Amino acid sequence: MTTRRSFLNKTGKGMLLSAAALTTPLGLASQWTNRSKPFIIGIIGAENSHTAGFGKLFNIDKTFPGMEVKYVWGETEEFAKTAMEKGNIPKMVKDPNEMLGKIDALIVDHRHGKFHLEPAVPFIKAGIPAFIDKPFCYRAEEGKEFLKMARKYGTPVTSFSSIAHSYETFDIKEQLQHMGSLNQVVRYGPVDLESKYGGIFFYGAHIVQPLLYMFGDTVEKVQVHKNGKNSSASLVFQDGMLATLIFTTKKYGWRTFVETDEGIQELTSRVEDKKPAKNYADMVHMFKTGEEPRSHESIIHCVAVLEALEKSVESGKWENVAHWNE
Repeated sequence: MTTRRSFLNKTGKGMLLSAAALTTPLGLASQWTNRSKPFIIGIIGAENSHTAGFGKLFNIDKTFPGMEVKYVWGETEEFAKTAMEKGNIPKMVKDPNEMLGKIDALIVDHRHGKFHLEPAVPFIKAGIPAFIDKPFCYRAEEGKEFLKMARKYGTPVTSFSSIAHSYETFDIKEQLQHMGSLNQVVRYGPVDLESKYGGIFFYGAHIVQPLLYMFGDTVEKVQVHKNGKNSSASLVFQDGMLATLIFTTKKYGWRTFVETDEGIQELTSRVEDKKPAKNYADMVHMFKTGEEPRSHESIIHCVAVLEALEKSVESGKWENVAHWNE
């Protein structure tokens, strides 16, 4: 089986192109109108349990009738076979490029974001819509070049945290419109700064991205604070709001509190559990229509915040967040 490293070497690092921003062709939506044949999805990456989860969603639960995950490439043959068994995915490829011309949409799902973009390049050039699991990438500049390339080829691309891109988060965002000005926010969530899958990048999107959805893509600077195994971070937004992140180590889950005129208040959603979840529904909608649910600038801002946090882990100082400048 082709290894991840050998595949990346094969595709080469020179494939990311810079180009002027173009809009997604309107014809993409009509491409899937009144389809009679199945809509085929391929997945690159099987180390995560997410891959089997996608298989279950489409192939076993048939949440989206007429859509099937048919192909998977795994970092190892064992990873691929496990995903195939648990997700009822029928075919394993030894090289991701074997899926070219056979799939209608691509999902890329590695545990480390540094492996996400390069294997997707041939599919973007072929016009295959792509969902890149969180984190979108490991470096903001690489991500910008990738997205500029996607615009050049008119290929829709998106990426988001399932915690952020949820009906619950969007409901909280709506509630915030009626809460007046806020000076401080505290958010709790699991993060392992020493993770071999990119440190802050591995779970960081789940704690950072919801804040960006709620309060905007305007983080100016960040600082990480460490005391042994305990750690936290400070984020300063453009309007002066301070967000404190508490990186939990004992319990899985996320909670957010804000300071209001009435005191400290927890932000909780009013919506009941809804299926399919918004992250899945919007991903599928993009696959079929070409309508991206999130701006490219928003995708990159989250990566830039994570990158600044990573720098602060090493420096212990305030680090500025880079902003997208065309």
